[in-house]
Amino acid sequence: MPAVNGERRTYRSTVRDESARRTRRAIVEAARTLFLDRGYVAASLREVAEIAGVARPTVAAAFGSKPALLKQVLDEALAGDDEPVPVARRPWFAPVWQATTPRAALTAYAAVCTLLGHRAARIFEVVHRAADETTEIADLWDTLLRNRRAGAEMVVRRAIEIGPIRAGLALERAIDAIWILNDPAHYGNLVLARHWPEPDYERWLAEQMCAALLADGPASEEVDSRP
Repeated sequence: MPAVNGERRTYRSTVRDESARRTRRAIVEAARTLFLDRGYVAASLREVAEIAGVARPTVAAAFGSKPALLKQVLDEALAGDDEPVPVARRPWFAPVWQATTPRAALTAYAAVCTLLGHRAARIFEVVHRAADETTEIADLWDTLLRNRRAGAEMVVRRAIEIGPIRAGLALERAIDAIWILNDPAHYGNLVLARHWPEPDYERWLAEQMCAALLADGPASEEVDSRP
């Protein structure tokens, strides 16, 4: 039976696209498992292919290289999926934009940083440890540092838009303070290594951010930062 208005071709194209996406998902999940369990250097594309159940050339065709695959794993950990939507436009970032006071914006950003730590602290550490191994991973690490600082600047500028920060605090110093605090390594150290409950970590982080920028200090006098 001939195709009607291209329907059969569209159906076949949709099936192929879905199959390709499932293959990419399997490769990314396999790579994530290997990178976290064995580190970037010890993991190989051959092993990724074996775990994903695909041929090694399929991995290379989908992502091009091992550094590119690590970047994909990292990007998906940060975003929570493989959709090309910037972090600042994600629904879970919206409370930062919706905040009406600097304190509310910083508290919302602490929640964002906690979520990102939960998703990506371990893979951040993988990238950090591999940064001395290749130029590509060193560049990826540098990009992560720049992106974190850009995020800090965005939040600080938002806080200034909706209310005053501490008098005499220079913009660059304020950005640097939030940049230091938005490091997922803090989540790794306090939640993963020291077993702080996530709500306690989030409250502690909000307290530190507010103390760094606001005249009246911590997020709440009732905050208990102890695990």
